[in-house]
Order: sequence, then C-alpha cells, then structure tokens
Amino acid sequence: MHNQLDMDLHSSIETPDKVKADAPVYIGKEEDIKQSQRITASVHDREVVVFYHEGKFYAMDRRCYHAGGPLYLGEIEDINGQPCIICPWHKYKITLATGEGLYQAINPTEPSATPKWRSKGIKQRTHKVTVDNGSVYVTPSDLSISCDSDYYADKYKKTGSSDMKK
Repeated sequence: MHNQLDMDLHSSIETPDKVKADAPVYIGKEEDIKQSQRITASVHDREVVVFYHEGKFYAMDRRCYHAGGPLYLGEIEDINGQPCIICPWHKYKITLATGEGLYQAINPTEPSATPKWRSKGIKQRTHKVTVDNGSVYVTPSDLSISCDSDYYADKYKKTGSSDMKK
C-alpha cells in the first residue's frame, strides 16, 4: 500500500497540467467572435478582451491602464488613422494595434496652434491573436517588459486561490 501511494504522488508530480505561461490559449470560434465583434477571456489568469474590427483581430488587457475601466464596454473610433478603443470611464484613447495612449496637444510655439494627436507611449498591454482552422487563440505578450495596464491585470487576476500572490 505504501509503495502505491508513493507511485501515485510521483506520477502526479511528473505529469502536471501546467501550461507554459506564454502558450497560446483558445478563445473561441472565429465566426462567433466576428459576429459579436468582441469577447472577453482569461489567458493564463489574465483578463483580456479580443476585438474584431474592420477585418482584423486585436487583443489587449481588459481593464484600462488609467483607472481599471472596462475597455470591453468601450466604443471603437478611428483616431488619426488608427482604430482606438475609448475607455467608457474617462474617455482615454488607446490604439488597438499597439496599446499606445493618445492625447491631443497644442504646440504653443506654432502660429496656428492646432491640437495634434500625440502618443503617451505604450500604456495598454496588447497580445498576439492567431486564427487556426476557424479557432482563435491569444498568446500573451512578453510579461517581463512592464506595462501600465499590468497593475489592473494583476489586481483583477482570475485565480482559484488567494495564496497565489508573488
């Protein structure tokens, strides 16, 4: 009996169901997401939103980098030639492709002083979307490079237990 227990413990350690943290995760069927235009999902305990906009798939952290607003409820607008999600809470504008925060600024040294769109840099973490045989997958971006949206992604992590803190 004792040996059987050892073997069971050993085999469960040898074959963990752990998946690499950067492995692609199945999100849903391509046609379903195209129809709904957006879907939220959990990718390795991280809440993401996948958008289908004008023939392309985009994925990013689900909560806005600024105050954790629900980006999945936002409107998509074309700003300066780039599709952007507008956070419903504070109207922050984030490019779908790169996660850059956009803002309008005036250069006071210019005589016309017309507001121009400028980038705050990458603020929202974006993720890679792949479609394989009608199935949509999201691969997390490199988490070793920090991004402003990580704060809310970590705060609202989908974990089964509370002792998973780093």
